[in-house]
Amino acid sequence: MARISGTNLPVSKRVEYGLTYVFGIGLTRSRDILNKLKISYDKRVKDLSDSEVAAIQKAVNDYVVEGDLRKVITLNIKRLQEISSYRGSRHRKGLPVRGQRTRTNARTRKGPRKAGEAVSLKRKVTKK
Repeated sequence: MARISGTNLPVSKRVEYGLTYVFGIGLTRSRDILNKLKISYDKRVKDLSDSEVAAIQKAVNDYVVEGDLRKVITLNIKRLQEISSYRGSRHRKGLPVRGQRTRTNARTRKGPRKAGEAVSLKRKVTKK
């Protein structure tokens, strides 16, 4: 089992996709690392030698990943909130930050609908 930056990589996956399990490494960065180290994309994580795992670990250390990256993101959000920017206020309220509509949709940020909040499209028609 390969452990890189505190993350266990899935053993049966190809190396290029296994590296994406590390927070802060996407597919492009994963491929860049493997190209630099001249490791084949088709190789499985379980087939990596100890020297290749060590080389990958060393290459990953050049980037801000995992805990350090999470800390940077958190500090950036706190800074936006402290300076009372529009984006900071949206973060504080738990609403979409990047200009998405909220009249409909936005359920990921707003959470499930509250009780009594559902809008009825049909109004009651009273007979006289």
